[in-house]
Amino acid sequence: MNLKILSGTANPLLAEKIAEAVGVRRSQVLLDRFPDSELHVEIQESVRGADVYIVQPTCPPVDEHLLELLFMADACRRAGASYLSAVIPYFGYARQDRRSHGREPLGVRVIADLIASGFQRIIAVDFHSHAVESAFNIPVEHVSAVSLLADTARSSIHGDAVVVSPDLGAVKMAERYAKLLDLPTAIIHKSRISGEEVSVRRIVGDIRNREVLIIDDMISTGGTIEKAIKSLIEAGCSTSGLKVLASHGLLVGPAAQRLGPLPIERMFISDSVPAPDSFPAPLQIVSLAPLLAKTIQRLHRQEPLGELTARE
Repeated sequence: MNLKILSGTANPLLAEKIAEAVGVRRSQVLLDRFPDSELHVEIQESVRGADVYIVQPTCPPVDEHLLELLFMADACRRAGASYLSAVIPYFGYARQDRRSHGREPLGVRVIADLIASGFQRIIAVDFHSHAVESAFNIPVEHVSAVSLLADTARSSIHGDAVVVSPDLGAVKMAERYAKLLDLPTAIIHKSRISGEEVSVRRIVGDIRNREVLIIDDMISTGGTIEKAIKSLIEAGCSTSGLKVLASHGLLVGPAAQRLGPLPIERMFISDSVPAPDSFPAPLQIVSLAPLLAKTIQRLHRQEPLGELTARE
């Protein structure tokens, strides 16, 4: 069975890198809009009998990229593809995994059902919560960028450093970083005021006069990271060597204004979504292409993923 890699418009550069690492040519897809703004998709080569992987993070504009993914899946299925896998490096709507007030949709389940209607498998990188996997009724291969990011940051870590989780939700991820880097951990207890605002209650762990590495699965508007850094500085951490590591750097809305003035030495983020053209804090982009290429190759050969998977 031939292996085919396709891409939507969300992150074609990453798809190109994945195809190159796998050793195949990225298949051509036409995506354009009719005059009334309706989406038009056409697969421009044969995928009959193929094992097809469609690379498409559902990053902003989330709904447009999601519709592209679904249309490409339907086009491939109707063109005779044997097996369809959605490669979603960043999974939008993952934070809508519970209802807060009762009159809201369970967004992650709605999106999971839509994706499952067109695909036989999903490959995702560092979900916002492992609970997201339970929304799917198709196989989910959940892999992690933690090892890639830790390996990249390792040479820049100096002295008596500590890995900091900015909230309780990132504790397990912080422990994985700490184990890989052989460092202690600290935890910030926070309360969320709104989708963009958080408040810090207390810090558990020794951070005084120590270099800190703040980790998270994603940075959206930067509110969590901003509050974390300010509270750590108030608590007496070292203001030199301050680093931020995140699997997904959306960096939308007021992220630049919030993080730019802070004493961040470097931010390590993956290329799960395209990096901003400019950002006031120094960014180091770590490519997911080797990880996703290896994942695709093992799945195509029906081999176990082993150490590539994201574990709690």
